[in-house]
Formats: sequence, structure tokens, C-alpha cells
Amino acid sequence: MNEREVQFEDSGSLQPFPEARGPRVVLRAQGLTKVYPAVAGAAAGEVELFRGLDLEVRAGEMVAIVGESGAGKSTLLHLLAALDKPTAGEVYCGEARLSRFTSKQASEFRNRDVGYVWQFHYLLPEFTAVENAAMPLLARGMERGAALQRAEYWLGEVGLGSRGHHRSGELSGGEQQRVSLARALVPEPKILLADEPTGDLDSKTGEAVFELIQGLHRAHGLTSVLVTHNTDFAGRCDRMLRLKGGRLEELKQAD
Repeated sequence: MNEREVQFEDSGSLQPFPEARGPRVVLRAQGLTKVYPAVAGAAAGEVELFRGLDLEVRAGEMVAIVGESGAGKSTLLHLLAALDKPTAGEVYCGEARLSRFTSKQASEFRNRDVGYVWQFHYLLPEFTAVENAAMPLLARGMERGAALQRAEYWLGEVGLGSRGHHRSGELSGGEQQRVSLARALVPEPKILLADEPTGDLDSKTGEAVFELIQGLHRAHGLTSVLVTHNTDFAGRCDRMLRLKGGRLEELKQAD
């Protein structure tokens, strides 16, 4: 990570991550437990997704997480993005402990250091593609012209340089997901988290979007974690992990 990326101390101060030799651990989950309490009146009791889960993601890796529906893959990604807090255990980004973030620190972390791609694009229909892509920069207070200029660059990177002034309803499903990818990358984070980014797309469009994510990961030196049901896509990542029975197990890649 460069000096723009930060770690959050308990005091709330921001400090640059220290430089290290070789691929270092960028994201680490240690003893991670997530339990949802029982809901009053519901037949089922508490739901335990995982307990004591460990994960390490090194700089530059593209890691895929697969598993059955309901295994907790999306929840794990939420914890890695500081969108949720664990019942026990900890997630570290560098030396920062995500569970100790204030709401403001968690928001800054997501806005600057993590790009997040959802299964559904969640574009705002009243805005153009370039305005949607610029939203993270506008939210942090960047001057509008500069934000739109950077958003135009990232739309070009995802192959939509000529579609910036179209609203989301004028774009195909694949184009909409490309805009959401540009929006995730416009803050120029080093960490990309993608939750079933091809899940709502047909096979041909999904293949194109996956190849785009893979190409951007390599071209921009990202560290990426991808949740997917598509084992073909997962097998083309650096590592493939399966979340099953509350545990992560590494699966062998095909030769």
C-alpha cells in the first residue's frame, strides 16, 4: 500500500501502513465468529455461521471463496469490509483492527481503502454512469469536476468510455455492473471485495465481467477477494477456498 492508505489507531488518528518486504498479509481474520441471536417468536434458535475462522490474504492475491448458499460467504465479506462486526474474533487490515473502528472510521475505510462490488449494481437511476461512478469521491467532498474526471478515467478502464452520459436504464445489465466496478475502483483502493459480481448476468456477459475484474486486478496491483458460485471463475484465481460447516478449506487448483 502507498502512503495514502492508512491504519486506524484506537485514538482515531491516521497513520501510514509501514512498508514491508515481499508479499505481506493485507487482510487477516483471526478466530472469527459470527452468531445471529434467536428471534423472538421464530421456530429456530440462534444461527451460527462460523466460529474460530481464520483467513489470510496477501498483497497482490486474487482469492475466491465458494460454498453453498447460506454458508456465510457474503457475511464474511461484510466483515472484511467493516460493514458488520463479528460476534468474536478480529479482522485486521494491516495493523488496523476493524472491530475498533468508530462508525466514521469504518466509513472512511470503505470510502478510501476498499472497493466493494455487489451482486446487484445499485446504481442511482436519476444520475448518469459517470455521476454514479463518481459517487464515492463526491461523498468525501472532492471537487465535482475532479471527481467526474477521475470517474471518466475508470469508465474507460472498464470499457465504457463512450457511455458515461447514459443513465442506468439506458445501459445493459453487463454495462451496469461495469459501472458499479468503476465506482468501486474510483477511490483507487488496493483492496477489492466482490460479492457474486456475475451472479445476475448471463454466462457470456458474466465471463466478460470476470475477465475484466481479473485484468484490472493485475493491471492495478489489487488485492482481491471474490465470492462466487462459479467454480470455473474461482479456479482461475490464485487461491480457491471453500466455506463449509463454518470453516475455510483450501481447494486444489486444476493444472
